[in-house]
Amino acid sequence: MALIKSQQSCVLREVILRDKPKSMTDLSPKGTVPVLLLESGEVLDESLDVMCWALEKNDPENWLRSQKAKRSEDLIKKNDGDFKFHLDRYKYSSRYKEINKKEHRDECLKFIKEINDELKPKEYIHDKNVSFLDIAIMPFVRQFRIADTEWFDSQPYENVKIWLKNLIESNLFNTTMVKYPLWKEDDEIIIFP
Repeated sequence: MALIKSQQSCVLREVILRDKPKSMTDLSPKGTVPVLLLESGEVLDESLDVMCWALEKNDPENWLRSQKAKRSEDLIKKNDGDFKFHLDRYKYSSRYKEINKKEHRDECLKFIKEINDELKPKEYIHDKNVSFLDIAIMPFVRQFRIADTEWFDSQPYENVKIWLKNLIESNLFNTTMVKYPLWKEDDEIIIFP
């Protein structure tokens, strides 16, 4: 979403993580997405790094300024730390031995409650406009919801549910989430966005 907002183009290669192409793991052995190879040869393989790189090139809505706010830094740190740790164990509990899925779900809820409280009475976390923080944490909150949609939707966190719905229904999100054909060696180049 930051690539679209900053009007930065890149070559897009749609992959399935269970069948990673060698060219991807050669660039980034950790084998997760995103992976962005810059013209300089530097590889960015963390979402926040890609967001910052794109917005440093062009930041029409001053998202980087909002990202540097102490509260944004704190929430992003919690998202990328405890929340993501527990989300992985909740969503992918079969990958871990002796995991109590419900305990990890309950730990995730602590962050959801905190976001819910931050959203009172605002549409987005900082104010009435989407910010770096919203875009940085929304994909993980979305994954948490997807793990058990019916259960999530029954929870009392109305502010988070409205916030997530607004972001998921936005043109920015839907442009980002367009499905592309799986990439294979020798395919024609696809430029995103």
